[in-house]
Amino acid sequence: MNGYISRIKAIADSLGENDAALITSDISITYLTGYQHSEGYVIIGKEDAFFLVDFRYAEAVQKSVKHINVVVFENYIDSINDIFKNIGAKSVIVESDAVTLSTYKNLSEKLSATIIDSPELSNKIGELRIVKTSDEVEKLRKAQQIAEEAYLEVLDFVKVGVTEKEISARLEYLMKLKGAERVAFELITVTGKKTSLPHGVPSDNAVKDGDFITFDIGAVYDGYHSDMTRTIGVGNITDEQREIYNIVFDAHLKALESVKAGVSGFDVDKTARDIITDAGYGKYFGHSTGHGVGLEIHEAPYAGQRSKDILKAGMTVTVEPGIYLPDKFGVRIEDTVLVTEDGYETFASIPKELIII
Repeated sequence: MNGYISRIKAIADSLGENDAALITSDISITYLTGYQHSEGYVIIGKEDAFFLVDFRYAEAVQKSVKHINVVVFENYIDSINDIFKNIGAKSVIVESDAVTLSTYKNLSEKLSATIIDSPELSNKIGELRIVKTSDEVEKLRKAQQIAEEAYLEVLDFVKVGVTEKEISARLEYLMKLKGAERVAFELITVTGKKTSLPHGVPSDNAVKDGDFITFDIGAVYDGYHSDMTRTIGVGNITDEQREIYNIVFDAHLKALESVKAGVSGFDVDKTARDIITDAGYGKYFGHSTGHGVGLEIHEAPYAGQRSKDILKAGMTVTVEPGIYLPDKFGVRIEDTVLVTEDGYETFASIPKELIII
């Protein structure tokens, strides 16, 4: 069965006493239709489904989306009400985590059906999205490949005197040149003392001899994100920098080894955190070890101190421990991996040993 059709059927089968689902979030619509857009609606009834778009997207959607009825609207309220009437929908569920209070009020006042704001629909879509299909995995691999190729090429550009912004701009250019729709997030290419900032913002700071450089980068391919972090050294780095790097590297590798179906996100985090804590740097590792990656750069499952997620085969998760010494430097190493029954498969293919340029 077509992957999109199976997703729609799963939602239809979960409607219970509700007659239909009205889906409004861009991410969910992309997941169910395969088409990325900025305005539209999906209605899933017990027997049929509809993708509503306006004139701007009509031709493209009609050519590319074949598994769902495409409706071109002039007034979305009128079109939604027409569909509700045709399928006999009197009770319609919406995504509780995607509908604002004002949108909910507007829909409730103008639509003919009773609009039910409940977590059931959001939970069902999340349950489906958390385990990736083979098609999704291939898109994630391609997004990673694009980011890696750009990273390897930009290493030849990095030298003393180049600025953080220049590195970031070159990376984004190369990713798009190699097939990325866009970067997965605001790229983190920071150097020197700024590497102690987990989410440092590139500036006009120039690379200096003895610096660490943090590359936290990712590309988007057909809607799917990649996420990878590497830390490299420039010229004459210190013994302390090497020591911290090796601690993080060890924590990263051990946490990777803990990843497999049935293991909790809490335990993956604990594996990395215990190594860093035992080395005396626990207070300098202040974020979670990982998160899922897919249509969003941060999505379930999560690997952190409060995580209750249990890993299943087909999930993706990052493994990204770090140590950040204020006003000195920081180190983070990150791979995104696919969980398997007895371990993991990494999307990354480039080495993680310390590189000195």
